[in-house]
Amino acid sequence: MRIDERDLERARSAWRWRGQARPGFAVEPGPGQESVWDYPRPPAYVPDSRPVEIYAGDTLLARSNRAVRVLETGSPPTFYLPPDAWIMALLTPSHRHTFCEWKGRADYFHVLVDDGGGQGRIDDAIWCYPDARDDAAVIAGWLACYPSRLRCFVDGEAVRAQAGGYYGGWITGEVIGPFKGEPGTGHW
Repeated sequence: MRIDERDLERARSAWRWRGQARPGFAVEPGPGQESVWDYPRPPAYVPDSRPVEIYAGDTLLARSNRAVRVLETGSPPTFYLPPDAWIMALLTPSHRHTFCEWKGRADYFHVLVDDGGGQGRIDDAIWCYPDARDDAAVIAGWLACYPSRLRCFVDGEAVRAQAGGYYGGWITGEVIGPFKGEPGTGHW
């Protein structure tokens, strides 16, 4: 995929909020909480050693104590796990691809599940950046998923999905917003 550097720079500069100052509409964090409005843009890539588990129904897809949280202004963290944390036999490549101005091209995967009547599939539930760019190189080949399509847990806490369907942020009790993807946030 050829990247036009001018288009890339336009996409990067389009974001109004970059984590340098919390906007007036942001919720003030309490003890033990962090505001997504304090996260930077470009994103930070932070190792996290808490146990992370991901399920398709009752089937364990991934488990690791070695995750990377991607922290980007206005969005709940996205957790990336190394390939060896996943049961890769349950994943099949999708034809879907997206592009992030910070990470590069994302490839998607469907999850194969036993739906009781044979083999079912959860479409485009997982993605990775095989050739992640710049600072994102620490997650190159690591996989993330939509908690709206799979059941995700961080240190035993059930994750709530980020609204909107496009972003894959993981909402836990430690993060507060409001979060991009919610109604009325298209201008962020």
